Amino acid sequence: MIVKFVDREEELQSLSELLDSPNMELVIIYGRRRIGKTRLILEALKGRRYVYYLAVESGNAERFRKTASRIIPELRYVRNDWEAIFHFLRDEIVVIDEFPNLIREDKTVLSVFQKIVDETLSGTRTKIFLVGSSVSMMKDLVLSYKSPLYGRRTGQLKLRPLPFPSLREFFPTASPRELVEIYGFADGIPYYLEKVETPFWEWLSREINDPKSFLKEEGDFLLRYEFEEVGTYKRILEAIASGKTRLGEIKSFVGKESLTEYLRNLIEVELVEYVKPVVGGKRGLYFIKDNFTRFWFRYIYPFLSEIELGVYSVDHIKRTYDTYLGRVFEKIALEYVSSLVRRGELPRVEKLGRWWHRGKEIDIVGLSGRRLGIFVEAKWSDLDEQDLKRLYTGLVAKSSSIDVEDRIYAVVCRSVKGSIPGGLRVYTLDDILNRK
Repeated sequence: MIVKFVDREEELQSLSELLDSPNMELVIIYGRRRIGKTRLILEALKGRRYVYYLAVESGNAERFRKTASRIIPELRYVRNDWEAIFHFLRDEIVVIDEFPNLIREDKTVLSVFQKIVDETLSGTRTKIFLVGSSVSMMKDLVLSYKSPLYGRRTGQLKLRPLPFPSLREFFPTASPRELVEIYGFADGIPYYLEKVETPFWEWLSREINDPKSFLKEEGDFLLRYEFEEVGTYKRILEAIASGKTRLGEIKSFVGKESLTEYLRNLIEVELVEYVKPVVGGKRGLYFIKDNFTRFWFRYIYPFLSEIELGVYSVDHIKRTYDTYLGRVFEKIALEYVSSLVRRGELPRVEKLGRWWHRGKEIDIVGLSGRRLGIFVEAKWSDLDEQDLKRLYTGLVAKSSSIDVEDRIYAVVCRSVKGSIPGGLRVYTLDDILNRK
Protein backbone atom coordinates (compact mmCIF):
# COMPACT_ATOMS: atom_id res chain seq x y z
CA MET A 1 0.00 0.00 0.00
CA ILE A 2 1.30 3.44 -0.97
CA VAL A 3 0.57 6.23 1.50
CA LYS A 4 1.36 9.67 0.14
CA PHE A 5 -0.03 13.17 -0.08
CA VAL A 6 -1.02 13.97 -3.66
CA ASP A 7 -2.27 16.91 -5.71
CA ARG A 8 -3.71 19.31 -3.14
CA GLU A 9 -1.42 22.26 -3.88
CA GLU A 10 -4.18 24.85 -4.35
CA GLU A 11 -5.94 23.80 -1.16
CA LEU A 12 -2.68 23.87 0.81
CA GLN A 13 -1.90 27.34 -0.52
CA SER A 14 -5.32 28.63 0.54
CA LEU A 15 -4.94 27.16 4.03
CA SER A 16 -1.41 28.55 4.39
CA GLU A 17 -2.65 32.05 3.55
CA LEU A 18 -5.39 31.78 6.17
CA LEU A 19 -2.93 30.48 8.76
CA ASP A 20 -0.56 33.39 8.09
CA SER A 21 -3.34 35.97 8.34
CA PRO A 22 -3.03 38.52 11.17
CA ASN A 23 -6.80 38.26 11.74
CA MET A 24 -9.12 35.88 13.53
CA GLU A 25 -10.18 33.19 11.04
CA LEU A 26 -13.10 30.75 11.11
CA VAL A 27 -12.65 28.19 8.33
CA ILE A 28 -15.13 25.49 7.33
CA ILE A 29 -13.72 22.36 5.64
CA TYR A 30 -16.14 19.71 4.49
CA GLY A 31 -16.59 16.84 2.04
CA ARG A 32 -17.64 13.21 1.98
CA ARG A 33 -15.95 10.65 4.20
CA ARG A 34 -12.60 9.24 3.06
CA ILE A 35 -11.85 12.31 0.93
CA GLY A 36 -8.76 13.36 2.91
CA LYS A 37 -9.92 16.38 4.94
CA THR A 38 -8.00 15.50 8.10
CA ARG A 39 -4.85 14.68 6.17
CA LEU A 40 -5.06 17.99 4.33
CA ILE A 41 -5.37 20.18 7.40
CA LEU A 42 -2.64 18.29 9.27
CA GLU A 43 -0.37 18.67 6.24
CA ALA A 44 -1.03 22.42 6.25
CA LEU A 45 -0.22 22.59 9.98
CA LYS A 46 3.20 20.95 9.77
CA GLY A 47 5.72 22.98 11.72
CA ARG A 48 3.04 24.97 13.56
CA ARG A 49 1.61 24.71 17.07
CA TYR A 50 -2.03 23.66 17.11
CA VAL A 51 -4.80 21.87 19.01
CA TYR A 52 -6.42 19.02 17.12
CA TYR A 53 -9.58 17.43 18.48
CA LEU A 54 -11.69 14.64 16.97
CA ALA A 55 -15.26 15.09 18.19
CA VAL A 56 -17.19 12.06 19.45
CA GLU A 57 -20.79 11.32 20.39
CA SER A 58 -20.82 12.86 23.91
CA GLY A 59 -18.75 14.60 26.55
CA ASN A 60 -16.98 16.75 23.99
CA ALA A 61 -16.37 19.86 26.09
CA GLU A 62 -14.49 17.88 28.74
CA ARG A 63 -12.59 15.81 26.18
CA PHE A 64 -11.66 18.92 24.22
CA ARG A 65 -10.41 20.69 27.35
CA LYS A 66 -8.21 17.72 28.28
CA THR A 67 -6.83 17.52 24.73
CA ALA A 68 -6.11 21.26 24.60
CA SER A 69 -4.45 21.19 28.04
CA ARG A 70 -1.54 19.31 26.47
CA ILE A 71 -0.75 22.55 24.65
CA ILE A 72 -2.07 25.02 27.24
CA PRO A 73 -1.48 23.42 30.69
CA GLU A 74 -3.60 26.07 32.47
CA LEU A 75 -6.70 24.55 30.88
CA ARG A 76 -6.54 21.69 33.40
CA TYR A 77 -8.10 24.05 35.94
CA VAL A 78 -10.80 25.53 33.68
CA ARG A 79 -14.42 24.40 33.88
CA ASN A 80 -15.90 22.37 31.01
CA ASP A 81 -17.38 25.38 29.25
CA TRP A 82 -16.64 26.23 25.61
CA GLU A 83 -16.38 29.98 26.16
CA ALA A 84 -14.08 29.58 29.15
CA ILE A 85 -11.87 27.13 27.27
CA PHE A 86 -11.55 29.34 24.20
CA HIS A 87 -10.61 32.30 26.37
CA PHE A 88 -7.35 30.41 27.01
CA LEU A 89 -7.00 29.53 23.31
CA ARG A 90 -6.82 33.11 22.07
CA ASP A 91 -4.24 33.43 19.25
CA GLU A 92 -3.94 29.62 18.98
CA ILE A 93 -4.75 27.34 16.02
CA VAL A 94 -7.66 24.99 16.79
CA VAL A 95 -8.98 22.15 14.62
CA ILE A 96 -12.25 20.44 15.55
CA ASP A 97 -12.68 17.39 13.34
CA GLU A 98 -16.12 15.82 12.76
CA PHE A 99 -17.78 18.97 14.06
CA PRO A 100 -21.24 17.49 13.28
CA ASN A 101 -20.78 15.26 16.35
CA LEU A 102 -20.79 18.37 18.52
CA ILE A 103 -24.04 19.44 16.90
CA ARG A 104 -25.59 15.99 17.41
CA GLU A 105 -24.67 16.18 21.09
CA ASP A 106 -26.05 19.69 21.57
CA LYS A 107 -27.51 21.87 18.81
CA THR A 108 -26.99 25.01 20.91
CA VAL A 109 -23.24 24.62 20.33
CA LEU A 110 -23.69 26.59 17.09
CA SER A 111 -24.95 29.61 19.03
CA VAL A 112 -22.18 29.11 21.58
CA PHE A 113 -19.53 29.20 18.83
CA GLN A 114 -21.19 32.30 17.37
CA LYS A 115 -20.70 34.06 20.70
CA ILE A 116 -17.12 32.77 20.96
CA VAL A 117 -16.30 34.22 17.53
CA ASP A 118 -18.13 37.51 18.11
CA GLU A 119 -16.95 38.19 21.66
CA THR A 120 -14.31 35.85 23.14
CA LEU A 121 -12.02 35.84 20.12
CA SER A 122 -12.78 39.25 18.62
CA GLY A 123 -9.59 41.11 17.75
CA THR A 124 -7.34 38.06 18.19
CA ARG A 125 -5.27 36.04 15.72
CA THR A 126 -7.04 32.79 16.62
CA LYS A 127 -7.58 30.31 13.79
CA ILE A 128 -10.49 27.86 14.11
CA PHE A 129 -11.01 25.08 11.58
CA LEU A 130 -14.32 23.22 11.75
CA VAL A 131 -14.13 19.99 9.73
CA GLY A 132 -17.06 17.75 8.83
CA SER A 133 -17.89 14.66 6.79
CA SER A 134 -21.67 14.86 7.07
CA VAL A 135 -22.19 16.96 3.96
CA SER A 136 -25.88 17.50 4.70
CA MET A 137 -25.26 18.75 8.26
CA MET A 138 -22.38 20.99 7.23
CA LYS A 139 -24.45 22.60 4.48
CA ASP A 140 -27.72 22.85 6.40
CA LEU A 141 -26.54 23.69 9.91
CA VAL A 142 -23.13 25.33 9.50
CA LEU A 143 -23.05 27.00 6.08
CA SER A 144 -26.68 27.95 5.44
CA TYR A 145 -27.97 31.48 6.03
CA LYS A 146 -30.12 30.10 8.89
CA SER A 147 -27.04 29.00 10.82
CA PRO A 148 -25.89 31.06 13.82
CA LEU A 149 -22.43 30.91 12.24
CA TYR A 150 -23.62 32.44 8.97
CA GLY A 151 -21.50 35.46 8.12
CA ARG A 152 -18.81 34.51 10.63
CA ARG A 153 -16.74 32.19 8.47
CA THR A 154 -13.77 33.76 6.75
CA GLY A 155 -12.90 30.73 4.67
CA GLN A 156 -14.67 27.72 3.21
CA LEU A 157 -13.23 24.68 1.48
CA LYS A 158 -15.15 21.80 -0.01
CA LEU A 159 -12.78 18.93 -0.68
CA ARG A 160 -13.46 16.93 -3.84
CA PRO A 161 -11.99 13.70 -5.23
CA LEU A 162 -8.61 13.91 -6.89
CA PRO A 163 -8.64 14.19 -10.71
CA PHE A 164 -8.00 10.99 -12.65
CA PRO A 165 -4.41 11.86 -13.76
CA SER A 166 -3.39 12.04 -10.09
CA LEU A 167 -3.53 8.24 -9.96
CA ARG A 168 -0.15 8.16 -11.72
CA GLU A 169 1.45 9.41 -8.51
CA PHE A 170 -0.15 6.64 -6.46
CA PHE A 171 0.68 3.91 -8.98
CA PRO A 172 3.72 5.00 -11.04
CA THR A 173 4.27 1.53 -12.56
CA ALA A 174 0.64 0.86 -13.54
CA SER A 175 -0.35 0.86 -17.20
CA PRO A 176 -2.90 3.44 -18.45
CA ARG A 177 -5.52 0.69 -18.68
CA GLU A 178 -4.86 -0.45 -15.12
CA LEU A 179 -5.18 3.13 -13.90
CA VAL A 180 -8.67 3.33 -15.40
CA GLU A 181 -9.53 -0.04 -13.82
CA ILE A 182 -8.40 1.27 -10.43
CA TYR A 183 -10.28 4.53 -10.95
CA GLY A 184 -13.43 2.53 -11.67
CA PHE A 185 -13.06 1.06 -8.18
CA ALA A 186 -11.60 3.89 -6.09
CA ASP A 187 -12.51 7.06 -7.99
CA GLY A 188 -10.17 9.86 -6.85
CA ILE A 189 -10.86 9.18 -3.17
CA PRO A 190 -7.53 9.03 -1.28
CA TYR A 191 -8.62 6.50 1.35
CA TYR A 192 -9.46 3.89 -1.28
CA LEU A 193 -6.47 4.73 -3.46
CA GLU A 194 -4.19 4.09 -0.48
CA LYS A 195 -5.86 0.71 0.06
CA VAL A 196 -5.27 -0.49 -3.50
CA GLU A 197 -2.14 -2.35 -4.50
CA THR A 198 -0.93 -3.37 -7.94
CA PRO A 199 -1.45 -5.60 -9.80
CA PHE A 200 -5.02 -4.41 -9.19
CA TRP A 201 -6.86 -7.67 -9.93
CA GLU A 202 -4.57 -9.71 -7.69
CA TRP A 203 -5.12 -7.25 -4.85
CA LEU A 204 -8.90 -7.20 -5.38
CA SER A 205 -8.99 -11.01 -5.38
CA ARG A 206 -7.21 -11.11 -2.02
CA GLU A 207 -9.47 -8.41 -0.65
CA ILE A 208 -12.67 -10.19 -1.64
CA ASN A 209 -11.46 -13.41 -0.02
CA ASP A 210 -10.22 -11.71 3.16
CA PRO A 211 -12.82 -12.10 5.96
CA LYS A 212 -11.48 -8.91 7.57
CA SER A 213 -11.69 -6.83 4.38
CA PHE A 214 -13.10 -3.30 4.64
CA LEU A 215 -15.04 -4.00 1.44
CA LYS A 216 -17.88 -5.94 3.06
CA GLU A 217 -18.97 -3.15 5.39
CA GLU A 218 -17.87 0.01 3.61
CA GLY A 219 -21.11 0.82 1.78
CA ASP A 220 -23.11 0.34 4.97
CA PHE A 221 -20.62 2.50 6.86
CA LEU A 222 -21.00 5.41 4.44
CA LEU A 223 -24.80 5.32 4.56
CA ARG A 224 -25.17 4.88 8.30
CA TYR A 225 -23.09 7.98 8.88
CA GLU A 226 -25.80 10.01 7.12
CA PHE A 227 -29.01 8.05 7.69
CA GLU A 228 -30.57 6.09 10.56
CA GLU A 229 -32.58 3.68 8.37
CA VAL A 230 -30.58 2.60 5.34
CA GLY A 231 -32.62 -0.23 3.78
CA THR A 232 -34.47 1.82 1.17
CA TYR A 233 -31.39 3.89 0.38
CA LYS A 234 -29.43 0.71 -0.33
CA ARG A 235 -32.13 -0.58 -2.69
CA ILE A 236 -32.16 2.73 -4.56
CA LEU A 237 -28.39 2.72 -4.96
CA GLU A 238 -28.44 -0.92 -6.05
CA ALA A 239 -31.06 -0.04 -8.67
CA ILE A 240 -29.04 2.86 -10.07
CA ALA A 241 -25.80 0.85 -10.00
CA SER A 242 -27.48 -1.85 -12.09
CA GLY A 243 -28.38 0.67 -14.79
CA LYS A 244 -31.85 1.77 -13.73
CA THR A 245 -31.50 5.53 -14.00
CA ARG A 246 -35.08 6.65 -14.70
CA LEU A 247 -37.43 7.35 -11.81
CA GLY A 248 -39.98 4.76 -12.93
CA GLU A 249 -37.32 2.07 -13.23
CA ILE A 250 -36.00 2.83 -9.75
CA LYS A 251 -39.49 2.74 -8.24
CA SER A 252 -40.21 -0.60 -9.87
CA PHE A 253 -36.95 -2.09 -8.57
CA VAL A 254 -37.37 -0.76 -5.03
CA GLY A 255 -41.09 -1.54 -4.83
CA LYS A 256 -42.10 1.87 -3.47
CA GLU A 257 -44.24 4.41 -5.23
CA SER A 258 -42.86 7.50 -3.49
CA LEU A 259 -39.07 7.90 -3.45
CA THR A 260 -38.88 11.68 -3.71
CA GLU A 261 -37.56 12.27 -0.20
CA TYR A 262 -35.06 9.40 -0.38
CA LEU A 263 -33.65 10.59 -3.69
CA ARG A 264 -33.51 14.19 -2.48
CA ASN A 265 -31.54 13.07 0.58
CA LEU A 266 -29.12 11.02 -1.52
CA ILE A 267 -28.53 14.04 -3.73
CA GLU A 268 -28.07 16.24 -0.66
CA VAL A 269 -25.30 14.01 0.74
CA GLU A 270 -23.78 13.83 -2.76
CA LEU A 271 -24.04 10.10 -3.29
CA VAL A 272 -26.44 10.57 -6.21
CA GLU A 273 -26.74 13.25 -8.89
CA TYR A 274 -29.76 14.16 -10.99
CA VAL A 275 -28.61 14.95 -14.52
CA LYS A 276 -30.69 16.75 -17.13
CA PRO A 277 -29.75 17.13 -20.81
CA VAL A 278 -27.74 20.30 -21.36
CA VAL A 279 -30.51 21.52 -23.65
CA GLY A 280 -34.06 20.61 -24.61
CA GLY A 281 -34.97 18.17 -21.84
CA LYS A 282 -37.24 18.49 -18.82
CA ARG A 283 -36.74 15.10 -17.19
CA GLY A 284 -33.38 13.93 -15.98
CA LEU A 285 -31.67 10.69 -15.02
CA TYR A 286 -30.23 9.55 -11.70
CA PHE A 287 -26.59 8.47 -11.46
CA ILE A 288 -24.36 7.44 -8.56
CA LYS A 289 -21.86 10.25 -8.20
CA ASP A 290 -18.63 8.47 -7.27
CA ASN A 291 -17.12 5.32 -8.72
CA PHE A 292 -16.54 3.54 -5.42
CA THR A 293 -20.19 3.71 -4.35
CA ARG A 294 -21.26 2.59 -7.81
CA PHE A 295 -18.74 -0.28 -7.77
CA TRP A 296 -19.81 -1.40 -4.29
CA PHE A 297 -23.50 -1.48 -5.12
CA ARG A 298 -22.93 -3.23 -8.42
CA TYR A 299 -20.27 -5.80 -7.53
CA ILE A 300 -20.19 -6.22 -3.74
CA TYR A 301 -23.55 -5.55 -2.06
CA PRO A 302 -25.68 -7.84 -4.29
CA PHE A 303 -23.24 -10.72 -3.73
CA LEU A 304 -22.47 -10.51 0.00
CA SER A 305 -23.89 -14.01 0.59
CA GLU A 306 -21.75 -15.50 -2.18
CA ILE A 307 -18.70 -13.69 -0.78
CA GLU A 308 -19.37 -15.16 2.67
CA LEU A 309 -19.73 -18.64 1.15
CA GLY A 310 -16.45 -18.24 -0.74
CA VAL A 311 -18.02 -18.80 -4.15
CA TYR A 312 -17.55 -15.28 -5.50
CA SER A 313 -14.35 -14.16 -7.22
CA VAL A 314 -12.97 -11.35 -9.33
CA ASP A 315 -13.87 -13.39 -12.41
CA HIS A 316 -17.50 -12.41 -11.75
CA ILE A 317 -16.45 -8.76 -11.91
CA LYS A 318 -14.17 -9.11 -14.93
CA ARG A 319 -16.99 -10.48 -17.09
CA THR A 320 -18.74 -7.11 -17.22
CA TYR A 321 -16.05 -4.72 -16.05
CA ASP A 322 -15.21 -3.34 -19.50
CA THR A 323 -18.88 -2.47 -19.96
CA TYR A 324 -18.93 -0.91 -16.49
CA LEU A 325 -15.84 1.15 -17.39
CA GLY A 326 -17.70 2.74 -20.29
CA ARG A 327 -19.50 5.06 -17.88
CA VAL A 328 -16.29 5.54 -15.85
CA PHE A 329 -14.45 6.63 -19.00
CA GLU A 330 -17.24 9.09 -19.82
CA LYS A 331 -16.57 10.69 -16.44
CA ILE A 332 -12.83 10.84 -17.18
CA ALA A 333 -13.55 12.35 -20.61
CA LEU A 334 -15.89 15.00 -19.18
CA GLU A 335 -13.25 15.98 -16.62
CA TYR A 336 -10.65 16.20 -19.41
CA VAL A 337 -12.83 18.24 -21.77
CA SER A 338 -13.64 20.58 -18.89
CA SER A 339 -9.91 21.05 -18.28
CA LEU A 340 -9.38 21.87 -21.98
CA VAL A 341 -12.08 24.53 -21.74
CA ARG A 342 -10.57 26.02 -18.57
CA ARG A 343 -7.14 26.18 -20.19
CA GLY A 344 -8.45 27.80 -23.36
CA GLU A 345 -7.59 24.81 -25.56
CA LEU A 346 -11.28 24.52 -26.35
CA PRO A 347 -13.59 27.57 -26.56
CA ARG A 348 -15.34 28.67 -23.39
CA VAL A 349 -18.87 27.35 -23.00
CA GLU A 350 -21.81 28.21 -20.76
CA LYS A 351 -23.06 24.64 -20.37
CA LEU A 352 -21.20 21.33 -20.38
CA GLY A 353 -22.72 17.91 -19.81
CA ARG A 354 -24.66 15.03 -21.35
CA TRP A 355 -27.38 15.32 -23.99
CA TRP A 356 -30.13 13.00 -25.14
CA HIS A 357 -33.37 13.47 -27.04
CA ARG A 358 -35.78 11.01 -28.68
CA GLY A 359 -33.35 8.13 -28.87
CA LYS A 360 -30.32 10.26 -29.77
CA GLU A 361 -27.51 10.65 -27.26
CA ILE A 362 -24.17 12.45 -27.16
CA ASP A 363 -21.81 11.78 -24.25
CA ILE A 364 -20.55 15.35 -23.84
CA VAL A 365 -22.01 18.57 -25.21
CA GLY A 366 -20.71 22.05 -24.51
CA LEU A 367 -22.83 25.04 -25.54
CA SER A 368 -22.26 28.76 -25.69
CA GLY A 369 -25.75 30.00 -26.46
CA ARG A 370 -26.49 29.53 -30.14
CA ARG A 371 -23.01 30.64 -31.12
CA LEU A 372 -21.05 27.42 -30.55
CA GLY A 373 -21.49 23.76 -29.80
CA ILE A 374 -18.82 21.23 -28.80
CA PHE A 375 -19.89 17.62 -29.41
CA VAL A 376 -17.83 14.76 -27.97
CA GLU A 377 -18.16 10.98 -27.90
CA ALA A 378 -16.26 9.07 -25.20
CA LYS A 379 -15.36 5.50 -26.10
CA TRP A 380 -13.57 3.03 -23.84
CA SER A 381 -12.16 1.37 -26.95
CA ASP A 382 -9.15 1.26 -29.24
CA LEU A 383 -10.34 2.92 -32.44
CA ASP A 384 -9.18 2.73 -36.04
CA GLU A 385 -9.82 5.01 -38.99
CA GLN A 386 -13.16 3.40 -39.85
CA ASP A 387 -14.36 3.69 -36.26
CA LEU A 388 -13.53 7.40 -36.27
CA LYS A 389 -15.34 8.00 -39.56
CA ARG A 390 -18.44 6.26 -38.21
CA LEU A 391 -18.37 8.24 -34.95
CA TYR A 392 -17.80 11.50 -36.81
CA THR A 393 -20.74 10.86 -39.12
CA GLY A 394 -22.90 9.95 -36.14
CA LEU A 395 -21.93 13.10 -34.24
CA VAL A 396 -22.77 15.30 -37.23
CA ALA A 397 -26.17 13.62 -37.62
CA LYS A 398 -27.12 13.66 -33.93
CA SER A 399 -25.92 17.20 -33.29
CA SER A 400 -28.08 18.53 -36.14
CA SER A 401 -30.92 18.57 -33.61
CA ILE A 402 -29.13 21.33 -31.70
CA ASP A 403 -29.26 24.79 -33.26
CA VAL A 404 -25.80 26.40 -33.14
CA GLU A 405 -23.77 28.40 -35.66
CA ASP A 406 -20.32 26.84 -35.21
CA ARG A 407 -19.53 23.25 -34.27
CA ILE A 408 -16.53 21.36 -32.92
CA TYR A 409 -16.53 17.56 -33.07
CA ALA A 410 -14.26 15.37 -30.95
CA VAL A 411 -13.74 11.82 -29.78
CA VAL A 412 -12.05 10.76 -26.53
CA CYS A 413 -10.91 7.13 -26.66
CA ARG A 414 -8.45 4.64 -25.24
CA SER A 415 -6.12 4.76 -28.27
CA VAL A 416 -6.27 5.35 -32.01
CA LYS A 417 -4.66 3.86 -35.12
CA GLY A 418 -4.71 5.27 -38.63
CA SER A 419 -5.54 8.73 -39.91
CA ILE A 420 -8.09 11.05 -38.37
CA PRO A 421 -10.94 12.47 -40.49
CA GLY A 422 -10.72 16.19 -41.22
CA GLY A 423 -12.93 18.22 -38.92
CA LEU A 424 -12.61 15.75 -36.02
CA ARG A 425 -10.44 16.17 -32.95
CA VAL A 426 -9.24 13.03 -31.19
CA TYR A 427 -7.90 12.76 -27.64
CA THR A 428 -6.55 9.52 -26.20
CA LEU A 429 -5.94 8.10 -22.75
CA ASP A 430 -2.27 9.00 -23.14
CA ASP A 431 -3.24 12.64 -23.79
CA ILE A 432 -5.29 12.65 -20.59
CA LEU A 433 -2.56 11.11 -18.45
CA ASN A 434 0.24 13.22 -19.90
CA ARG A 435 -1.49 16.53 -19.20
CA LYS A 436 0.74 18.66 -16.95
